[in-house]
Amino acid sequence: MALGTATDAYELRFDAGRICLDLLATTHPEEHLDSVEVLCAWITGAGLVPPGTPLAHADASWLVAFRELRGRLGQLVRGGLTPEPWPSYDIALARVNDIALAAPPAPRAVRSEDGTLVRELDGPPECGALLGAVARDAVELLTDPVARAALRECEGDNCPIVYLDTSRGRRRRWCSSEVCGNRERVARHRRRAALART
Repeated sequence: MALGTATDAYELRFDAGRICLDLLATTHPEEHLDSVEVLCAWITGAGLVPPGTPLAHADASWLVAFRELRGRLGQLVRGGLTPEPWPSYDIALARVNDIALAAPPAPRAVRSEDGTLVRELDGPPECGALLGAVARDAVELLTDPVARAALRECEGDNCPIVYLDTSRGRRRRWCSSEVCGNRERVARHRRRAALART
């Protein structure tokens, strides 16, 4: 998949409500973190670095590290949705806690060409610092009872995306009204049309 050429509605989505949940969403409906270029686009899109931050030093080891963290996060988030966590939960928790120890990239304010202040990183971000920022987001999510209570799994057909339901009345059913919600509405319309024909 070449960056910028895919038209898939699921492409690099950032609508799950937390950075760590957006990372989980990169597996559906297929693996999106399939190149360093896409990973760098995800890092920027997730707001881990300011737009335009050079990430030329990223390599294939970053892909491995982000996928490993994503797997651990999936165990924790999905384990938290079930009444009793499975045995690998504690292993995943220990690993995420270890990753969270890394200090996130240090930001600084600098003047832009027009004189306004913009955020820039103090230096090129290291993989461990970026992973640490995602892991810290997960720790905050998992230790906040209000946020944990708002975790939902999409009700869309075959959609495993977990999101933070911050809607009024906590009635959000889909990861995205435009994607899974639209599919459900189309399916309902087709069922009604088929019943009307018979």
